[in-house]
Amino acid sequence: MEKIQNQKHSIETFYYSLTRMLERASYYGLRALVVLYMTGEILKMDSTEALVIYGWFAGSIVFSQILGALLGDLLIGNKKSIIIGGIIQALGAFVLCIPTTYGLYAGLFLVVLGNGFFTPNIIANYGKSYLNKTKLLDAGFTIFYLAINLGSFLGIMAIGYSGEKFGYNIGFLICGFLTLLSLIPILKTKENEFQVKEKTSIGKRILTIAMAFIIVGLFWGIYEISNIRILDLQIQLGENSTFGISKSMWQSLNSVFTLPISLIAIIVWTYFYNSQFFKLLIGFIFGAIAFGIILFIPEIAEEQHTIYFIASMLLLAISEIHIAPIIHSILTKYSNPKYLAILISLAFVPTKIFALIFGLFHERIYDNPTLGVKFGIITMILVSIGIIGYIIIDKKTTYNNGYN
Repeated sequence: MEKIQNQKHSIETFYYSLTRMLERASYYGLRALVVLYMTGEILKMDSTEALVIYGWFAGSIVFSQILGALLGDLLIGNKKSIIIGGIIQALGAFVLCIPTTYGLYAGLFLVVLGNGFFTPNIIANYGKSYLNKTKLLDAGFTIFYLAINLGSFLGIMAIGYSGEKFGYNIGFLICGFLTLLSLIPILKTKENEFQVKEKTSIGKRILTIAMAFIIVGLFWGIYEISNIRILDLQIQLGENSTFGISKSMWQSLNSVFTLPISLIAIIVWTYFYNSQFFKLLIGFIFGAIAFGIILFIPEIAEEQHTIYFIASMLLLAISEIHIAPIIHSILTKYSNPKYLAILISLAFVPTKIFALIFGLFHERIYDNPTLGVKFGIITMILVSIGIIGYIIIDKKTTYNNGYN
């Protein structure tokens, strides 16, 4: 571990993080409302139709992000893309207030299109603001990840409540205005442009980026199939536990742990630097241990198993913080900054591919939820072994190059 000297976070870190937090609050608040809106008294859709529309809405964002990234990197610039995307996304939220199916489809289309412009370009511009202080990349993206989690948590809680309490139109209006408000801090930032400095061989950069793609896809794919068992335990323990934890809090345990762990990681990684792949290794080891604890909780959980489940959620939160923000840090460090938004948009594709592959086994996992957890343990152990091998080979290569 190396002490970081003469590198500090800038005011732009605050601007970007505030923008992302407000936009995520708007986006996740809208997502919390939209299915309820479709099945409510206005549109009166059946739940199956509503979930199909929601599935298309969530899935199509991957493709819109690739389009937004291409335009941002190659034509109009990242900052302009962020602003255009925010305006379109806000307009989509406002259009959802039109109480017809045409308003629904037009609104969702605009939200998808706007998010495609907004998301990859803000991540890319944020990453480029750290290219002259790369040892702070991990801490910087953890700050950004904390802002995302805060925004999603507050958006679901506040906007979801407002929409149900005062009407869906109020909720959608709040979403639109929040997105517009999120653009104010970004106006104070600058378009980050950097000359490419070839410090690492093209072969190593391609290998590192490819590994990051595979790792992020596997991690979220594992997360999805194991979530069936986790949700089952949350329901069981929420009904049986006498620890004074509310049912809604059981559903938010991951966020409860993620926020303080993010703060600790930000403080440590701001002052001390360690290899990004070492952090990924720690993440997968903690993830395997967390799933191992879950595996030993019997199918019918009882109150005495509450402490084991809470411990597993704590370890899983540590795992997430060592993996999710670090992936973007790796992509920023090893890519050509000119095409960073494109690369970031493509990083979402492996996640969807692995989710589709793992989705083929959903029926078996629903019948036997521990199967997903077992698969998660095996995969995390194998990935950990692969990362250890990469670290060893990388150290030998660096040593030989330095020696020669």
